[in-house]
Amino acid sequence: MANESWTTRIDESISEFIDPIASTISDIVFYTIPLGDTEFPWIVGWLVVAGLVFTGYFGFAQVRHLPKALGLVRGKYDQKDAPGEVNHFQALTSAVSGTVGLGNIAGVAIAVTIGGPGATFWMIACGLLGMATKFVECTLGVKYREVHADGTVSGGPMHYLRKGMAERGLGGLGKALAVGSAIALLFFTFFGGNLFQVNQSLEQLQSVTGGDDSLFSSSGGALFFGVLIAALVALVLIGGMRSIGAVTSRLVPAMAIVYVVACLFVILTNVAAVPDAISDIVVGAFAPEGVAGGLIGALIVGFQRAAFSNEAGIGSAPIAHSAVKTKRPATEGLVAMIEPFIDTVVVCTMTALTIVIARTPSWEAAREASANGEEIASGVSLTSDAFESAISWFPYILAVAVLLFAFSTIITWSYYGMKAWTYLFGRSKTSENVYKVLFSLIVITGALMSLSSLVSLADSFLFLAAVFNIVGLYLLAPVVRRELNRVLDYIRRRDAGESDEQIEAAEAAAGPGGADGTPTLAK
Repeated sequence: MANESWTTRIDESISEFIDPIASTISDIVFYTIPLGDTEFPWIVGWLVVAGLVFTGYFGFAQVRHLPKALGLVRGKYDQKDAPGEVNHFQALTSAVSGTVGLGNIAGVAIAVTIGGPGATFWMIACGLLGMATKFVECTLGVKYREVHADGTVSGGPMHYLRKGMAERGLGGLGKALAVGSAIALLFFTFFGGNLFQVNQSLEQLQSVTGGDDSLFSSSGGALFFGVLIAALVALVLIGGMRSIGAVTSRLVPAMAIVYVVACLFVILTNVAAVPDAISDIVVGAFAPEGVAGGLIGALIVGFQRAAFSNEAGIGSAPIAHSAVKTKRPATEGLVAMIEPFIDTVVVCTMTALTIVIARTPSWEAAREASANGEEIASGVSLTSDAFESAISWFPYILAVAVLLFAFSTIITWSYYGMKAWTYLFGRSKTSENVYKVLFSLIVITGALMSLSSLVSLADSFLFLAAVFNIVGLYLLAPVVRRELNRVLDYIRRRDAGESDEQIEAAEAAAGPGGADGTPTLAK
């Protein structure tokens, strides 16, 4: 077909131009260090070490303060007059929608195939460490956010790196880190959080509607799909963060419930295999020998999957969390801790456990192929087969789940990209409209072309953002500690029966605090 030929030619032309650039940057960002019989990507170590440092620095906040975080999500400590756009629950679901996606379905399947069941253990460990990193970056996101005259909010690493570092006398470094972070996040927005999601969701839709004979396999069908998704995204994007919060607060819980219930159904159907599966996961995590290098192989694959899935330390989530209605930054930091727990400890683990328990012939064959050095082509099919072993019609439900996961990821990243764009090019109406049109056009492009080289380059930029971001997190950790102490004091006094008026009177007497002009408790 004519359309197919020109899209193929464009694909090839762009790939020829981008491939050398993508390869160079990818070699740097994903540079591997020999470790045992395998290799360890330094960027994964960068993320994991940050989680370890912040876990120790804040005294295992992700464990000690999780009940308080749940109370905040339920609205127990909400204040009606707090500045911001969305409540704690909506901010959380918006951020979760940006991380829970195809990686939780396909990526996890590949992880437990290459690294064996033991990779699941290390995936959980990395998810728990990521909770501490998310707490730090999202507290800073609110602390240094900008509340505009129209009530909208701008936040994220661009703002806290610039403002926070300036407070420490490192203004030049802060500006450089902020610009680098904004560019990296914007590039990923267009080609990872947008193009890749559309392309992969269309592929899954084609597979359950006839494959090559599917209506959506034709150029016309693909174009229709792209235009439809672009129109839906544009409608949500026009509504801003309030609209995104309203959509994700309904969509994300529904997706998670359907997916987790399906996992539980497979697990309960094979309940007799549960003890052996748990044993395989624990023993495999510490096995001296085995798939992909035994203990080291399982650890690396598990850490890599978790780090790539929950995005802790990347700097993306603070953009969504910054829009929360609160006067105390660390309240949202505590809420943000729940995000890696949902994404990695719950959803990724449920996927892994389902696959390990089902032990489908396709998974066993893929494990053998991986052990022989062959590449795993598709993770979605392995997950789909695991569900199909207990629910014959579930691949169709999975197709719907993939579409919803992809859509929620697209609209959340559209917001992230908007904030990075306006930081770089200004917050004028013209600037915002140019971004919205450009983003919507790329949605359509994703349905027509793969542009795989651009997606590979986008992945490199996403984790390059972590380099800029985490440098700032280390230097600003003392600020977060002060904010945490203030919030813990506030929660203690609220639980003791003091009213907000009484607490705020004490805060006012102690002097102003937060960077957004709202009072905070004294040190």
